[in-house]
Amino acid sequence: MQVSTQGEIGSIKPAASIEERELRSASGFLVLALALVALIAGIALIKVGGHAAIWGGIALLVVGSLGCVGLTAVTPGQARVIQLFGGYRGTVRTTGLRWVNPFAVRRRVSVRIRNKETPTVKVNDADGNPIEIAAVVVWQVRDSARATYGVDDFVAFVDIQSETALRHIANVHPYDNTSTEILSLRDHTDEVAVQLATEIAVRVAPAGVDVIEARITRLSYAPEIAQVMLQRQQAGAVIAARTRIVDGAVGMVQMALARLAEEGIVELDEERKAAMVSNLLVVLCGDRGTQPIVNTGSLYQ
Repeated sequence: MQVSTQGEIGSIKPAASIEERELRSASGFLVLALALVALIAGIALIKVGGHAAIWGGIALLVVGSLGCVGLTAVTPGQARVIQLFGGYRGTVRTTGLRWVNPFAVRRRVSVRIRNKETPTVKVNDADGNPIEIAAVVVWQVRDSARATYGVDDFVAFVDIQSETALRHIANVHPYDNTSTEILSLRDHTDEVAVQLATEIAVRVAPAGVDVIEARITRLSYAPEIAQVMLQRQQAGAVIAARTRIVDGAVGMVQMALARLAEEGIVELDEERKAAMVSNLLVVLCGDRGTQPIVNTGSLYQ
């Protein structure tokens, strides 16, 4: 599930509106066999001699050579972009030994899945705090024609756009936030990862690239404020823990007073109730062990 990114993403349009189309190619093995026959026959004719035989042999040699030149091996995970006389003719994705026009320019484009780990960049988050962040992007070429003609270097294009998208995502989200309404980089990693993948996919679309996944691999405060932020986080954790302890202690005191009044074990006036509440809160909320004082007299001594 993709989530739209916050803010507007600049629309990048490809320089050439070319989309990949399949180019039908002949089996290279049959052409190879015919080319070898033509070469052997041409050599034989030249050796025979005679004006007609020599010219026939030369013609067979040329035909056989052109047949060999047009042979193209397409390995799994790769495609060949065919360009003839400056025009895009199509893409060969059928693996094996294929034959195309010998005068065509054949460009090899890898369509395998790739990993790209961005360098650790130092940016300011939405609160203005300097942070260090890095991500890994999993991508694959979908349209070989756009990857070849849409941008100058599609690998470098993906690298730069991935880093740009990472910086933008870091700028629009705080590092951490106690509010559940605002996505933070630390507490909402899955949601932020979806936004990052979506933004990168939009940016690299002109290069015919699909983004499979993007994940933040490093996230930390910059060294100059790391110690201060650690102290702030520790203080926040202490306050949250104390708040929970107090809430639990108040609930226990209320339950104790309710049980005493319900079962009629002892009757306490308001002053004694206040003293009991004070003592229980000290025992329950104190961060150190308490030393009890045993009263052997009456309740009011």
